[in-house]
Amino acid sequence: MFLGRILPSAEGRTVSTTRTQQYFDSLGTGLQVIDTGEDTSTVPMAAAALGVEPGQIAKTLAVRAGDQVFLLVTRGDARLDNRKFKEQFAAKPRMLPLEETAELTGQPVGGVGPFGHIRELTLYCDTSLRDFDAVYPAAGSRSSAFRITPDELGRLTGAEWVDVCSLPAAG
Repeated sequence: MFLGRILPSAEGRTVSTTRTQQYFDSLGTGLQVIDTGEDTSTVPMAAAALGVEPGQIAKTLAVRAGDQVFLLVTRGDARLDNRKFKEQFAAKPRMLPLEETAELTGQPVGGVGPFGHIRELTLYCDTSLRDFDAVYPAAGSRSSAFRITPDELGRLTGAEWVDVCSLPAAG
């Protein structure tokens, strides 16, 4: 499995990946931002760059449900299930526009991760992430990620676990 190179210093880091690494360091997690050196802004590209299954890519979605705006982390090959989502949040899901997502998180779309945002945001984790021992969320840029267990992701983010996604049909 290729993991790219770990960035031990500020070399090659963006402001948002630096914020992510600083958060990890402040908690003594031992987690490290990985720079793949490749574009990881889509699930297939991230999976190829990291040498993992597409489902192990933990995509972070910026969503609006009625008046509520939050981030939802789900496995890479899952899709929002409108019925489940509406049952959970009493509203239909609406993806935030690119500009609003970047303004809220300080991270580019395609590189938004669950940590290192410029403002505090509510975060939910979809139960689909628990299908894997380790998942790979973005770390604030379109070429960065980090390896984490789903349970540690939930614990460090303080996220509520929800079931609002559907998995791809077995082929």
